[in-house]
Amino acid sequence: MLRGLTLSGLGAVESDERFIELAGNGGFQAVDLDARGLIQRLGIDGARAMLQQHGIVIGAIGLPVEWRADEDRFRAGLTGLTEAAAAARSLGCTRCCTYILPSTDAKPAHFLAVATRRLRVCAQILGAYGIRLGLEFVGPHHLRTAWKYPFIWTMEETLDWIDAIGEPNVGLLLDAFHWHTNGQTPGDIERLQAQQIVHVHINDAPDIPLEAVRDNGRLYTGEGVINLEGFLRGLQHIGYDGIVSQEVLTADKPKDKPEQLVLRSKAGFDLVFTAAGLPV
Repeated sequence: MLRGLTLSGLGAVESDERFIELAGNGGFQAVDLDARGLIQRLGIDGARAMLQQHGIVIGAIGLPVEWRADEDRFRAGLTGLTEAAAAARSLGCTRCCTYILPSTDAKPAHFLAVATRRLRVCAQILGAYGIRLGLEFVGPHHLRTAWKYPFIWTMEETLDWIDAIGEPNVGLLLDAFHWHTNGQTPGDIERLQAQQIVHVHINDAPDIPLEAVRDNGRLYTGEGVINLEGFLRGLQHIGYDGIVSQEVLTADKPKDKPEQLVLRSKAGFDLVFTAAGLPV
C-alpha cells in the first residue's frame, strides 16, 4: 500500500507544487489533486518532472461533474470530465472519486434513478481513459438527517448501487471515518475483494459516541479511537495494494504550519502501519 495525502488537514498550502514537495519530503508517495490544473500551469512534461523529482504519484482526482443537481449543470460538466480524465491519465493517475451524501431534499427514488444514469455516463467516459470511479459512502449520523429524506450511507448499500450502475470500473472509496461511524469491523472489509476498492482514505475520530461524531471533527491518523490497525489489516488480508490517503476534515483551519502537519501525519502513519505489521 502506498501512503498518500490530501490537502485536508494540511493548513494553507500555497500551491499544488508545494503540496507535492511537502509530501515527498515527508516520506509520502502519493497526493490527491487536480491533474488538469497542474498540467495547465506546468505543461505535461513539467508536471511529470515535478512528480518524478519528489517520488510522488497522483492518487486520485475528484469528479468534476455536478451529478447531484439539475440536468443542464450535469451535462455542462461532461466536457470538463473528458479533459480531466485525459489529464489524469497523461500523468499516470487511474482513479477518480466522488462522495454520496446520506440524505437529500430530492425524492429519493427519482434521485436514485437519475443519479444512477449520470454516474454510469461518468464511469463510461472515465473508462475510455482507463480510469476507475470510486464512490464514497458518508457515515456520520448528523448528516443522515441534514436534508429531508434519507439516502445511502452504508457500504452494503453503496455496493448494491455500484452493481446497479453496472460499469466494471466503478468501486468503493473506503474511508476509515465513515467505516467507523457505521460501526463496522475489520471483518466487513475482509468480506470484500480487493478489486471492489478504488481508493482509501484514512483519518481518526475522537472518543465520543458514534451518534455524536461530526464529519468535520476528524483527528489525525493514529490520534483517536478508530481501529486503524484492524482497518489496515483488513485491507492487507484481501490483497489491496493501492493508495491510502489521509483526509482530515476539521471545523477550524489548523494553526500549525503545513511542514509541521506533514510530519505529524507521517508520525501517525508510521504508528498505525507498524501496528498493522506493514512496512514504514
